[in-house]
Amino acid sequence: MKILAFLLLTLTACASEWTSLFDGKSLAGWKSLKGTEPGKGWKVVDGTLHLDGFGGDIVAPEEYDEFELVWTWKISQGGNNGIKYWVVPIDNGFFGPEYQMIDDQGHRDARVGKKRSTACLYDILPAAEDKLLKPVGEWNESRIVTRDLVIEHYLNGKLVCKIDTKSPEWRTLLAASKFRNRPGYAPGKGKIMITDHGDKVWFKEIKVRKITKGSWINRSSTLEE
Repeated sequence: MKILAFLLLTLTACASEWTSLFDGKSLAGWKSLKGTEPGKGWKVVDGTLHLDGFGGDIVAPEEYDEFELVWTWKISQGGNNGIKYWVVPIDNGFFGPEYQMIDDQGHRDARVGKKRSTACLYDILPAAEDKLLKPVGEWNESRIVTRDLVIEHYLNGKLVCKIDTKSPEWRTLLAASKFRNRPGYAPGKGKIMITDHGDKVWFKEIKVRKITKGSWINRSSTLEE
């Protein structure tokens, strides 16, 4: 029993070193895609990271391959935003898989189909029909886990989207998406990006941790762990 307890503690410790990407006070660490300071639309208001006006896409400093990212957010009426990961330069732009955050009822893009609704893998894989999405103006908790090139999206504590990017299913879905002509899309490593789609959005805690081999991930946990 002592050995088992030791192993459990060790495995937990391997996955417990969080890095905060937002300190609640500043935009420290975030840069534009050109490496400059974020646009003026990005502000810190009452301890939240708030986009109000043009701010441009912003990226965190490090690249990640296997990781766990958690954050809280709320969107404006009719609003649209997203967090991208494994972001790399392709052709004349920057691309990566996207966790969609959008007003499912009020934004025209969400009405295109389930592959563009909240918590989906944007334009590739829809989120579960029974996802637990809170109304516009209320805070949601989201999580992304990537491990062994498998992507998992969570919304308010529930797994809503999962795909193995090594699988034939992934290749089929990608070929049917708007990213089919983007060679090198979703390479398994890259930057974390918060997008700017011209709508107001708010973030509270944003934190990430790298997943080490043999580590244990409590996928049902929340931001308060």
